[in-house]
Amino acid sequence: MDKDTNKNLILALVLSLGVLIAWELFYGLPKMREQQAQEAAQQQAQTEAGTPAAPAAPDGAVPSATPGGAIPQPGAAAAVPGVTFTEQDSKSSGRIEIVTDNLSGSLNLKGARFDDLRLVNYREKVDPDSPVITLLGPENSTTPFYVDEGWIAAGNKKPKVPDTNTVWTAAEGAKLTPKTPVTLTWDNGEGLTFRRTISIDDGYMFTISREVRNTGTEPAVLFPYSQVSRHNTPVIEGFFILHEGLVGVLDGELEEIDYSDVQEEKKPQEFNSTGGWMGITDKYWAVVLVPDQNKKLKARFGDYPVAGKDIYRVDYLSGEGLSIAPGATAKSQGRLFAGAKVVDLVDGYAEKFKIQNFDLLIDWGWFYFITKPMFFLLQFFHGLVGNFGVAIILATVVIKLVFFPLANKSYVSMSKMKMLQPEMQKIKERFGDDRQRQQQAMMELYKKEKVNPISGCLPVVIQIPVFFALYKVLFGTIDMRHAPFVGWIQDLSAKDPTTLFNLFGLLPYSVPDFMIIGVWPIIMGVTMFIQMKLNPAPPDPIQAQIFAWMPLFFTFLLASFPAGLVIYWAWNNTLSVTQQYVIMRRQGVKVELWKNMADTFTFLKNLRKKDAKEAE
Repeated sequence: MDKDTNKNLILALVLSLGVLIAWELFYGLPKMREQQAQEAAQQQAQTEAGTPAAPAAPDGAVPSATPGGAIPQPGAAAAVPGVTFTEQDSKSSGRIEIVTDNLSGSLNLKGARFDDLRLVNYREKVDPDSPVITLLGPENSTTPFYVDEGWIAAGNKKPKVPDTNTVWTAAEGAKLTPKTPVTLTWDNGEGLTFRRTISIDDGYMFTISREVRNTGTEPAVLFPYSQVSRHNTPVIEGFFILHEGLVGVLDGELEEIDYSDVQEEKKPQEFNSTGGWMGITDKYWAVVLVPDQNKKLKARFGDYPVAGKDIYRVDYLSGEGLSIAPGATAKSQGRLFAGAKVVDLVDGYAEKFKIQNFDLLIDWGWFYFITKPMFFLLQFFHGLVGNFGVAIILATVVIKLVFFPLANKSYVSMSKMKMLQPEMQKIKERFGDDRQRQQQAMMELYKKEKVNPISGCLPVVIQIPVFFALYKVLFGTIDMRHAPFVGWIQDLSAKDPTTLFNLFGLLPYSVPDFMIIGVWPIIMGVTMFIQMKLNPAPPDPIQAQIFAWMPLFFTFLLASFPAGLVIYWAWNNTLSVTQQYVIMRRQGVKVELWKNMADTFTFLKNLRKKDAKEAE
């Protein structure tokens, strides 16, 4: 190989590593700091409510009684910095306390708004003393995120309906628990009495039963609506790996809309559907509106910025109005999911309430048909051993067994290739620099001996979908969040926190994120190096250089991946080495691991000498 080729190849490898480091320095770290600053600003900034435009009249409405006016919007927030809403505030007057094994918070009697909810079984950090996750917050809090429900009046004589400033009444001492639903009432003084009965199950699903009684002399037509609002853009944890933002299944189609997408739109995106669901999702939590699955509706996804601050809103308006004659009573029902995206729970709700594709609330990715079974496999082993790290190791064994026939055939072919090395060397010497005739002779040899020269790639190729599926499971399912393994790995969904550059914590200083090369990535790199050295270096010098640097490249690359994924890769390499070693011995092939490892370093040393000599 000539001097220029050597330099170009090494330069390409160095540049590849440089791109990774530069990306982390100039994009990754600044982006993280920007998001952290944004989060801090949210905790200090004044959040102001907007007034989105009214939804269009729903299809199928009674011609003489189409809705008029807009969905009621929150009033302007006080011109003071947002305040931190505490558990003590949940018990203040004007609120109904919410208490379950999974949730704590309160329901605001003003507007009958869901604006205070905490997930008591999940904390912000691995530290058990860190604060619990706050999901919903009042309009004047540091994290405004809330849900409103109501009615739009239709017809020429529109009756007064409750809005976000309406103060509802409830029984004294009322408390919302799985065993004690709460009923709210309000009389408009014009003959209409509104009742709203709210119940909560043992998980995260609220059921809202609405009832309107007409004791007046005029008929009324009302259209139910629901909306979820979130002020300011939250810190995005998933980046390109999974969706965080506005989401829903409408007319049978999954809609995933990023915050940036609705920011760019000048008007809300509208969808017509029968049933379905819609809401706002984070990496692990979601707030989702679930309308009657048999009723037509119009849904909107939009951003309504006020004073430079975004207010994201997802709402739906029923397309079928409630006609209430004098002396009659009309009823409707909707549901609200507000909580952690636990797989079994979400799947259970999809089945129990017949919610269209509700399981897609969890982003399983393109390899859905692999990702979800992978999760259930890990969940099964976790049920047996009680540790997701051990479950990953056991699942890797199962995966190796599934792919054993294909991998076995590949390793047998690789062993035959090794036995053909002397013949291949003769062909190379016979044809010298005539690469075309050399390749033709090689192909004839492969055909004669029934050897596939690319068979060695198959074990890696067949792992790729499994690799991405496991990545998705580790990164996106809440079961893996803060799941420990052993020792220093306390969160399998996060990268290995140790680093070579401070001797794994022995030296008292921290290093930049791009220099965090933990123990498990190094173990993975070593196992990859050993696996590649079971076979001699390829005769082509360029390939030999690439193979020599590949383990180091992957060590740096996977250092930022979830620790659980790196553990899988390292253990999978170990099993592959064992399998290949046994097959090579059975085929009568001499295993020259130590010689091949020594040859690698000799090859690199000679390469440097050759470059130095050519430079003279």
